[in-house]
Amino acid sequence: MTTPIQAAIEAARANQALAVAGHTDMVWGHASVRDPEGRGIWMKASEWGFEEVTVNRLVLVTPEGEVLEGGQKRHIEYPIHTEIMLANPEVNSVVHTHAPMANAFAALDVPLRAISHDGIPFVRPDVPRFTLTGNLIRTRELGRALAETIGNAAGCLLPQHGLVTVGPDAATAVMRAVLLERACKVQLTAMAAGPLKLWSDEEEVEAKNSLVWNQSQTHAGYGYLCRHTAPEGD
Repeated sequence: MTTPIQAAIEAARANQALAVAGHTDMVWGHASVRDPEGRGIWMKASEWGFEEVTVNRLVLVTPEGEVLEGGQKRHIEYPIHTEIMLANPEVNSVVHTHAPMANAFAALDVPLRAISHDGIPFVRPDVPRFTLTGNLIRTRELGRALAETIGNAAGCLLPQHGLVTVGPDAATAVMRAVLLERACKVQLTAMAAGPLKLWSDEEEVEAKNSLVWNQSQTHAGYGYLCRHTAPEGD
């Protein structure tokens, strides 16, 4: 069974991996891991960037927003994480970043296509959009609405705000954030050259989901990102 300190270490690693993948937005954005004792979530404290996170720069936050451990300031958007995990017990990690390509793509309000491997987890059905607000998700009500929008999907786009991805573990949630941002970038690039003509059909999407993005491949990609993070304590 996972211990709280193991969950905290994984949360720190997830935040660092997002930095390696280029999702840093100064001190904004966050990745979380469910506390194995059911107390809430481990997420980075609010005054640190992804690349600066260590286990000493995390906080344990309850669904009510109380900081139980860490002694630092929490992000005001903690309900993104707590409410999604309350709504879906199979989600153990949540990522929110201000990925610029995801923001640009969401502004077009067009379907995401499986032009590359990256888009495969998000096209059947089309990646959800959270349109209730483009502002900060700082209340439990908005967090619950976001959780409802995501449902059983891999994540969603937040027009004017960024993206949110989820997973049974940090590896999956982080890799989904990386893939969603890359899928948006690829499609924006293709659309800039002309109308889209080719993308994976339903049969190929199903095949690639099990072949290209199975658990082994997902963890391999995450392992690559983690190998390029700073050593713990730096």
